[in-house]
Amino acid sequence: MEILYLLIPISLGLLGIAIAVFFWAVRSGQMDDLERPGHSILYDDDEDMIPDDAKQEEIGSEAGRAPAQQPRPKNSAPPSGKPEQ
Repeated sequence: MEILYLLIPISLGLLGIAIAVFFWAVRSGQMDDLERPGHSILYDDDEDMIPDDAKQEEIGSEAGRAPAQQPRPKNSAPPSGKPEQ
């Protein structure tokens, strides 16, 4: 029972500290923008870290692009085997 005389003031002190930290976070703008941190990972901000020779290789080889389709001649049949109308 006598321990309550020690635990109650300690818990009230911790509660006061938690409330003070919460109001500090609100006043300093910690909770203003909740969307930006989630979206910032999508933006490519490391362009300055890519070496110039790597940029040239990527542009020259067209990395990640599918090859362009060749137009088929007018006389050939479509891939399904049915003639065009």
